[in-house]
Amino acid sequence: MSETRVLSDRIDALEIRLSFQDETIEALNKTITAQWQQIDTLTRQVAGLNERLQAAEASAPGATDEPPPHY
Repeated sequence: MSETRVLSDRIDALEIRLSFQDETIEALNKTITAQWQQIDTLTRQVAGLNERLQAAEASAPGATDEPPPHY
């Protein structure tokens, strides 16, 4: 009987560990999902700022690649 009790205790311990691991995995999944959403938002913001910068450079007076007039 003691062997059965030992196996039962081991199974209980494994089930408890599995439960904690499931909770940890779920928490990590939520964190990763939130980070991906934030990365997506930031990527869109950077793209929008890049477009605005290019538009501002295109509409700036004079070409930026020309040397100054004293050359």
